Amino acid sequence: MGLLHENETYSIIGAAMTVHQELGYGFLEAVYQEALEKEFKLKNIPYKREIPLKIFYKNEPLEKLYIADFICYEKIIVELKATSEITNDHHGQIMNYLSATKLELGLLINFGKKSLEHKRIIRTNPLNPC
Repeated sequence: MGLLHENETYSIIGAAMTVHQELGYGFLEAVYQEALEKEFKLKNIPYKREIPLKIFYKNEPLEKLYIADFICYEKIIVELKATSEITNDHHGQIMNYLSATKLELGLLINFGKKSLEHKRIIRTNPLNPC
């Protein structure tokens, strides 16, 4: 049994590696987001950029929305960072995105280091956290 959305994940990470190889590290997140969008187009990776996601409180929608950097293949949230390290706050952010969308897989990609950093984050079933 392979990883969840394995081929799609490898395609996304490959596109991010191409961007990182071309630009290196040290730019703002917005630069990497724009470059990655171009790479997604070149590699025919289906995506939507800066998708507003509704947040619910006690089954009522809030006015404030989350904005996901990308949703690829209509099933993978891609959250970009350009920071010295990925923190628990970043992990929590993508977990919230996954919960809000009911999607199962997120990729956290950090362009802020000498080597590209990426993490696969899977939403666990809240009724069965084990």
